[in-house]
Amino acid sequence: MAALQTLARRCSTSILKRHFSVSSPVAAQMTVRDALNTAMNEEMKRDESVFLLGEEVAEYDGAYKVSRGLWRKYGDKRVMDTPITEMGFAGIAVGSAMAGLKPICEFMTFNFSMQAIDQVINSAAKTYYMSAGKQTVPIVFRGPNGAAAGVAAQHSQCFAAWYGHCPGLKVVSPYSSEDAKGLLKSAIRDPNPVVCMENELMYGTAFEMSDEAMSEEFLVPIGKAKIEREGTHCTLVSHSKSVGLCLEAAQILEKENIFCEVINLRTIRPMDEETLINSVKKTNHLVTVEGGWPQFGVGAEIVAKVMESDAFDYLDAPVYRVTGADIPMPYAATLERATLPGTQDVVLTVKKSLHIQ
Repeated sequence: MAALQTLARRCSTSILKRHFSVSSPVAAQMTVRDALNTAMNEEMKRDESVFLLGEEVAEYDGAYKVSRGLWRKYGDKRVMDTPITEMGFAGIAVGSAMAGLKPICEFMTFNFSMQAIDQVINSAAKTYYMSAGKQTVPIVFRGPNGAAAGVAAQHSQCFAAWYGHCPGLKVVSPYSSEDAKGLLKSAIRDPNPVVCMENELMYGTAFEMSDEAMSEEFLVPIGKAKIEREGTHCTLVSHSKSVGLCLEAAQILEKENIFCEVINLRTIRPMDEETLINSVKKTNHLVTVEGGWPQFGVGAEIVAKVMESDAFDYLDAPVYRVTGADIPMPYAATLERATLPGTQDVVLTVKKSLHIQ
């Protein structure tokens, strides 16, 4: 009887494995919001000089609940609500970094960082150089960047190119939960000022997390891109939310036997030129994808780097850019959708690069 029961269990398990894919343990999943929260919690636990300040980050748990629970755990001295004055609290954060602390300065959106851009660039980014290496500024400026939904022109800009333009800053732009956790932890540990640009629409998106990524010592190195998908026909390069567009486009194109290599930049500055150039040498075609404006954008910088490298000789077609429209963001939902790049824009641009009708 016992033998029959064992056999029945084995048969049932076999059927479940075939039809319901329960053969392997389900990987841990984590939202981007929770990944950022975990990163800050782990680093605040690890290093007492790390603290968080910004608008509504404490008692309200953050406008997007990224700092949920941190104020209750670490108290007023390490999680501080500030007035609505970005120039003021960014200056406080920079000064505290010069004094030996490690502030995480949250902007409710990077659109509001324009109020504090003098502190970010003139006070934080340039001090190490101007002090001949004597004064470090270990600070992280973080918050949502780029377009959200229905918030119009003054709240929908991508600042990757703005801050990526400035020597003295490191600029990271995570896509997945693994990116968010690993890059933010690396940013907090870095002795230099780091701008961490998140995406509001990605906060609630869940991604699988490996056992390694769940570790408290997991770091994603700043300055190293990730090949999200291998391919041979065309290289797609993107950052933040637009990486998802590239992966969707690659899936669609695969059905037509067009295999795209998708590169997630992860870091805007310093950019991983080696990974870009090696991929272009393999695929001979390049398309950049971003949500920001085209002129002087991240894609334009990638194009310049490829043109100035030996990868230029490997190109079989011009490099094409897929970007947001060169206009302030409209408020109307239909116009907003038309202003931002979509999956089909990427698909058509790849076909244009490959001379496929």
